[in-house]
Amino acid sequence: MLSLERRPAPSPLMSWLSPVLALALTLVCGVILFMALGKDPVRSLAVFFIEPLKNLRGWSEVGIKVAPLLLISVGLAICFRANVFNIGAEGQLVLGAITGGAVGLYFDHGQGGGVGYIALILIAGMIGGMAWAAVTALLRDRFNANEILVSLMLVYVAQFLLSLLVHGPLRDPQGFNFPQSRLFSSGFLLPILFKGTRLHLGIVLAFVTSLAGWVYLSRSFGGFRLQVGGMAPAAARYAGFSSRKALWVSMLVCGALAGLAGVCEVLGPIGQLTPSVSPGYGFAAIVVAYVGRLHPVGVVFSSFIMALLYIGGELSQSRLGMPSAITGVFQGILLFSLLACDVFIHYRLRWSK
Repeated sequence: MLSLERRPAPSPLMSWLSPVLALALTLVCGVILFMALGKDPVRSLAVFFIEPLKNLRGWSEVGIKVAPLLLISVGLAICFRANVFNIGAEGQLVLGAITGGAVGLYFDHGQGGGVGYIALILIAGMIGGMAWAAVTALLRDRFNANEILVSLMLVYVAQFLLSLLVHGPLRDPQGFNFPQSRLFSSGFLLPILFKGTRLHLGIVLAFVTSLAGWVYLSRSFGGFRLQVGGMAPAAARYAGFSSRKALWVSMLVCGALAGLAGVCEVLGPIGQLTPSVSPGYGFAAIVVAYVGRLHPVGVVFSSFIMALLYIGGELSQSRLGMPSAITGVFQGILLFSLLACDVFIHYRLRWSK
């Protein structure tokens, strides 16, 4: 009979092998799912994972999805390492889009623009995300409110606020009453990296952020202090570290990066404010962070996998007639597969008579 036996110490090998096994298990479940729906599993998986990478345009579309996922997941990795469970990155993304978009609309008069204005809009987006994250940090710090519930509820407040603004003050007066803002002028949009594609400067900002996050967590005293302050508050106090500082730093950094992701979407592929600026990047980035083992470099690979699921899901809808929920189904399978495989970090299978 097979049983689970607790390991004397967590397995470092399984810690890194678990995401690989989770991905393989997701593929197996995908085969079963496509067969149950009467689809050819080989062709379906090819549409999901191979078709998006056949040419430069496909790679660029995946890169567009990688940029916000990577930005947010780096911030979430810092939060979770500090033992601060920020689940509201989606709301912080929306606030970044609102503040950055509002500043852009204020200065955009149909001409001009340039690097200075773009930088100002990006900073405004980061400030918006930080301000929204600060609400959660303040309630947790002053009233010991649960940051999971507070940050999650603020997501819906942010989405309703966005809807209110694009139906009212920020609505395009010449937009035939559609709930959307004016399109930004070309001088206010992020530069395109490759001609003939939509891949913008946001992907470069995301990779730079990933590298900076790795340096901060792994090579700086501040990163070490943040992790100790979050995971062992008593030891941190004994060493003179502040758990309050870990809370505020991690939340503000995560909010700034989520806000940057939001404003990059507005100045990038969307080009305006709409009622929905995100297909759920803030929630998907939680899965990305854990698949990447809460490592700022590991999330580069997991954000690529998640972006591939987004593009593959869109292609499967148009080419296979799959429902729009197929992307969320694969994301859920990946998450539960990871949770199942993570069991073997602390346990191992033992055969007994």
